[in-house]
Amino acid sequence: MAAAEAFPVLSSQAYLDGEAARETRALVADLCRQFYTLGWVSGTGGSITIKVHDDAIPKPHQLIVMSPSGVQKERMAADDMYVLSSEGDVLSAPSTKPYPNKAPKCSDCAPLFMKAYQMRNAGAVIHSHGMESCLVTMINPLSKEFRITHMEMIKGIQGHGYYDELVIPIIENTAHERELTKSLTEAISAYPKATAVLVRNHGIYVWGDSWISAKTQAECYHYLFEAAIKLHQLGIDWTSPGHGPIGNNAYKKYGYISSDTSVEAGLANGTQAPDKQRKCILLDIEGTTTPVSFVTEVLFPYARNNVRKHLISTYDSEETQDDIKLLRAQGHIWRTGFENKELQGVVFDDVPEALKRWHTDGIKVYIYSSGSREAQRLVFGHSEHGDLRKYLCGFFDTTVGNKREPRSYFEISQSVGVDTPSQILFVTDVYQEAIAAKAAGLDVIISIRPGNAPLPDYHGFQTVTSFAEI
Repeated sequence: MAAAEAFPVLSSQAYLDGEAARETRALVADLCRQFYTLGWVSGTGGSITIKVHDDAIPKPHQLIVMSPSGVQKERMAADDMYVLSSEGDVLSAPSTKPYPNKAPKCSDCAPLFMKAYQMRNAGAVIHSHGMESCLVTMINPLSKEFRITHMEMIKGIQGHGYYDELVIPIIENTAHERELTKSLTEAISAYPKATAVLVRNHGIYVWGDSWISAKTQAECYHYLFEAAIKLHQLGIDWTSPGHGPIGNNAYKKYGYISSDTSVEAGLANGTQAPDKQRKCILLDIEGTTTPVSFVTEVLFPYARNNVRKHLISTYDSEETQDDIKLLRAQGHIWRTGFENKELQGVVFDDVPEALKRWHTDGIKVYIYSSGSREAQRLVFGHSEHGDLRKYLCGFFDTTVGNKREPRSYFEISQSVGVDTPSQILFVTDVYQEAIAAKAAGLDVIISIRPGNAPLPDYHGFQTVTSFAEI
């Protein structure tokens, strides 16, 4: 059945002239007035578009209300709006106003708005020319991304929390808005978690599931941009968890670590520090010692497939009753699987030899993973290369702290018998963990393994593809 046949209401005059459409027109006009006071749509710049919500019509097929181009946004009324079909065809246009008003024209942003609707199933899109969104793209004119972490307002961005790193792609500006369509499309595709795209020296496009979601996120984005600009002016790094001085170790300022820079000096020319200064190695698991696929394609499915059997066979035990209360039965399911030889820990082929070599050299090796310490012991104790725990001195999980928090690495450094955190090498595949460990004073190397997430441009960390390189 064709779309027009499936949803004949879309072409009806009743839907076009209905209360929902009228309210959406008025809402766009009202928001434009509000955003004018914020400096987001001054000088006729910027634009807003919202879908006409109707419970009976799937979002991809709903009508679209869009503000006009070249109009004083603070003076717009509901009748000034365009109404488009879900495919972007103009169904209703405003009447021409007398001089000195220009002839009505649909927003130049229309092709870009349609991409957000089509690729992200958005309910609303906001295009702002706010000064913050321009300046933040000019701080580093070569950067293809804006990054910020450990700021409360990040929680206002869909899919993000306080500890997360917010990443927004930056595309280059063009002479005409419609010419941005291709690069915006590529950015939306390349950053599936993003809900915005910055245009250098121009502004930002923000979308959400509804107009409230888009508005909330737009306000949070502008707040974070302004914060980044002010922090830059103060010489403070907004991209790292510690928010210390730009170009310096954040935590030295606050006395968390020693001012000893011998290891950093040894790395000044990109060379590795002498082994005699490295006393400990701290290893992540997933994507570092072990393929990501082993966790996602073996351990997690095993737990799902065996949870019922595990609960039935051990239901009366005190441990399982505690598990039920705490909703933490997964690790104990894995224990059964490893003990019954139904599971076998997988590590990269270069890992056992490296662990043996470091052990022989007197370097203590520890594991730090978001998985429980019991799960860590199971993976290394029942590996396809045998029991590797003889090469490991201890296990840390998130009970010591979040892996994206510098304080967690500082706490680990207090537990492993080093004089300074710089005597610990942390190896991970996660960029956010790397910057947190670096902020705490640890030496850091990023592991490049098959299946790992891509790293940002200009990440600044040494990388390895095998532990044989360490």
